[in-house]
Amino acid sequence: MTNAIVTDKLTLSYDDKTIINELNFEVPKGKITVLIGANGCGKSTLLRSLARLLQPKSGTILLDGKEISKRPTKEVARNLSILPQSPVAPEGLTVFQLVKQGRYPYQTWLKQWSKEDEEKVNHALKMTNMFDLKDQFVDSLSGGQRQRAWIAMTLAQDTDTILLDEPTTYLDLTHQIEILDLLYELNEKEKRTIVMVLHDINLACRYAHNVVAISNGKVYAEGDPEKIINQELICDVFCMNCDIVKDPLFGTPLCIPHGRGRKIL
Repeated sequence: MTNAIVTDKLTLSYDDKTIINELNFEVPKGKITVLIGANGCGKSTLLRSLARLLQPKSGTILLDGKEISKRPTKEVARNLSILPQSPVAPEGLTVFQLVKQGRYPYQTWLKQWSKEDEEKVNHALKMTNMFDLKDQFVDSLSGGQRQRAWIAMTLAQDTDTILLDEPTTYLDLTHQIEILDLLYELNEKEKRTIVMVLHDINLACRYAHNVVAISNGKVYAEGDPEKIINQELICDVFCMNCDIVKDPLFGTPLCIPHGRGRKIL
C-alpha cells in the first residue's frame, strides 16, 4: 500500500520537554487515518509537525516519498493542507473570502486570480453545502456551518492530503456526524487522504480505515480498528476499563466504558 506520509524516528519537543520520541508511523494514501490517545499525549503536536508548523528536534517526515523539510513552502501547500483546532476568521470576512484564501499557494506575481481558482472555490463550496451561504459573514454562522466553511477552504487548496485537528470540537452530536460524514464522502468520492485527531473512540472506529494510538510519545498500535481496538489498548492508552462490543449498525468496535452511573436491571 502506498503511503502519503511516513515518519522515521521523529522526535518533537517544546523547550527541553520531549513530546514525541523517535516515532515511526505511516499514513496510507487515499485512506482515513485517525490519531487517538489521552490528553497531552502529543496528537496535536504530531499533526502540526506533519504540516511543517513545528520543526522536529530530530528525525524525518516524508510527504509522498520526499522529505518535507527540504521542499519549498508553496510546493508543500499544494500537496498538504491543515485545519487547526478552533480556527478564527477575521471579523467581517465572508465565506467566499475565507474559502478564497485556500488558493494562495497557486498565486504568483504573474498569475493572480484565475478562472481555475474560481472553479476550485465554487467546487469546494458546493461539496460542503456552503455555496448558498458564500456571501454570509463567517462570524454569523452556526458552529457546524463555520466548520464546513473552514473545510471548504482546505478543499479549495486542492491538496491530496488533508490534516484536521479535532474537527468536531465544540459541536453537538448532529453536527459532529455531519462533519465526519462530509470528510468520509470526500475520501470516498475524491480519494483524499485524511488524517485527523478525534477524542471519540467510537466515532474514530466508525470512520477510520486506519487508527494510530499514541501513548508515552510513541505509537502504541496502528492498523484497522477492528484489529487493534480492544480492552487492553483502552486500558493501557487511556487508563480506563471498558467492554468492547460490535456496533449494531456498522459492525465496528464499540467501546463501553466502566464507571459509575444508573444501572437498570
